[in-house]
Amino acid sequence: MLRVLSLISLAFFPFVALANSALVEGESHLSFPLVFFFLVIMLLFARIGAMVEKIGQPAVLGELLFGVVLGILALFPGLGIIENFKVNEFIRDIAEIGVILLLFRTGLESNIGEMKKVGARALVVALVGVVLPFIGGYFVSKFLLPGYDFNVYLFIGATLTATSVGITARVFKDLGVLKTDEAKIVLGAAVIDDVLGLLILAIVSGIVSSGTVSLATVGMLTLKAFLFLAGAIVIGQLLAPRLSQIFSKVHNGFGMKMAIALLFCGAFAYGAEALAGLAPIVGAFAAGLILDPVHFKPFAMPHISSKIRRWIKESGMNDDSKIVEEMHAVANDEEHGHVENYIDQISSFFVPIFFVYTGMQVNLQVFSDPKIVGIALAISAVAFVGKVLCGYSIGGKLNKKLIGFGMVPRGEVGLIFANVGKQIGVVDDQVFAIVVIVVILTTLLTPPILSEIIKRDKK
Repeated sequence: MLRVLSLISLAFFPFVALANSALVEGESHLSFPLVFFFLVIMLLFARIGAMVEKIGQPAVLGELLFGVVLGILALFPGLGIIENFKVNEFIRDIAEIGVILLLFRTGLESNIGEMKKVGARALVVALVGVVLPFIGGYFVSKFLLPGYDFNVYLFIGATLTATSVGITARVFKDLGVLKTDEAKIVLGAAVIDDVLGLLILAIVSGIVSSGTVSLATVGMLTLKAFLFLAGAIVIGQLLAPRLSQIFSKVHNGFGMKMAIALLFCGAFAYGAEALAGLAPIVGAFAAGLILDPVHFKPFAMPHISSKIRRWIKESGMNDDSKIVEEMHAVANDEEHGHVENYIDQISSFFVPIFFVYTGMQVNLQVFSDPKIVGIALAISAVAFVGKVLCGYSIGGKLNKKLIGFGMVPRGEVGLIFANVGKQIGVVDDQVFAIVVIVVILTTLLTPPILSEIIKRDKK
């Protein structure tokens, strides 16, 4: 990894040094080719960072850490221009597209039907897993960080409510427990957590924007957030099949299917901001939540899916045979995951840029203050305890420790909250660094803890 990083740095240095000299000579504008080149460098750093998957860690952690590394390079002689890239509007917009696509993809992975299936137990786990970290984060940060505005403590509490459904699902899959009752409860609760967390984020952001805190303000913001989410789901489910039917007659290929999916993502993201004053990510998540594979039935099947079904038909094999069942299952997976798979391909450029960009925003000077590091560790402890306790909020013969620790990873969702806080001016460098440490620790420590719990449970 270090060898690859060194080679990239050697190739990268002359271009950036040349651009840096141009800035020194008075040319303040970053040319588009140079910005594009730096985006490619960010993407390369993200891919190198993703190598942490080889040691059982999620790619998001490596992308974040290598973003920090890229930010450190700005301290080296001749590379000061990297500071200009950190505040470049175009790069920030690309990162914003990345986070919108990330939440859209998260919504696509889960649907309302799945949320209903997991039942009351997942709902209880989700509610407790939101309330305890929020209250704990608010009061502990208020005690340890005196002198900050009320909104800062609210934002720290809101950040701790998040659960990364993607990281948890990946860990359970790797450990072979994805189909257990505990895993189903955790994944269902994590999806509900996403919804509740985004609503809390919308409410807290609204309080910050309005500048006032009253029961009426909180009530109005809560009502607005719920009405938008509920309205978006109802209207979206009515529109999606009808629009698909209409546009499939114009063209029933993959391109039109993708255009419809992205139309919903863009329209709902814009609608959340313009109509309800919410973060665009709330709308993007709602768009993903309402789009089911059934809405794309009027379009042509994926090429590989149609081939598999033709092979089954032409082979004359017995439909009851195991191999035919497996082939049908593969074809169904291709059809159901077709849009998600191609959204993944688009996201593979934008989403890593977001995580690297987030890592670049970390002010390393903050880490030289032992007090800040100590506060980050204390808030991380609250983040762990609040989620672990939610596993004990339900009865039955379940591995409650597994459920609790399964809810711990903050991952990409915590970083999204931190970025929103920074954009609206609530989160300063110190608080941002604290949140990043919380995300790193909850993401880094949870997989080995879950692995140990499962190993002991199997004995």
